[in-house]
Amino acid sequence: MTQAPTAPPALQIDIVSDVMCPWCIVGYRQLEQALAALNIGAFIRWHPFELNPQMGPEGQNLTEHIAEKYGASPEQSAQNRAHLVQLGTELGFDFNFDADSRIVNSFAAHQLLDWAQDQNLQHPLKLALFEAHFTKGLDVSDREVLVDVAADVGLDRSSAQDVLDSGSHVERVRERQSVWTSQGISGVPSIIFAGKYLVTGAQGVDNYVQILQKVIQEVSAAE
Repeated sequence: MTQAPTAPPALQIDIVSDVMCPWCIVGYRQLEQALAALNIGAFIRWHPFELNPQMGPEGQNLTEHIAEKYGASPEQSAQNRAHLVQLGTELGFDFNFDADSRIVNSFAAHQLLDWAQDQNLQHPLKLALFEAHFTKGLDVSDREVLVDVAADVGLDRSSAQDVLDSGSHVERVRERQSVWTSQGISGVPSIIFAGKYLVTGAQGVDNYVQILQKVIQEVSAAE
């Protein structure tokens, strides 16, 4: 009797990311397509990074923020948004930017994501937060919004509220942020394959295919 070949184990992929970063969801969707093209299973784990840790509770208009932080003109900002909208459409993700789009503080979202990892629902929560922020234009620094999003992916509403009210995950999120910044991570997305191969930025589907093929070969050779 011939035994069916054993499927390769899922590839561990760690993604250092901020919910405020449009390139993080673009990069993830590109990576997702590359994994599907190669029929590779993956275990995705998200890690906290704040692009704007000093952002106040009121947030900031996106166009103003981009001008202050990167020196981009309103025209350049509009071009960048249009490019993201096009990329998103190609990847099945809707970016809905408008004149009132805002950057907000993401630290509370990171606390909820840290807790959701313990509940095995971190990945769906992360994707839902990207959608809430970029597609629905919701304020993901608002605790009521965060609890609603958490409940929508199957997390317990009361427990999610307790996490945010108690600050029970503040210290752990700070520690996990420090782990990555101490290793030189200064921008996102930063994607680590199999615990040792680091790739930064949204690389495109074809490049992710090549990266995955190389990682799989090297992991297999080391076994």
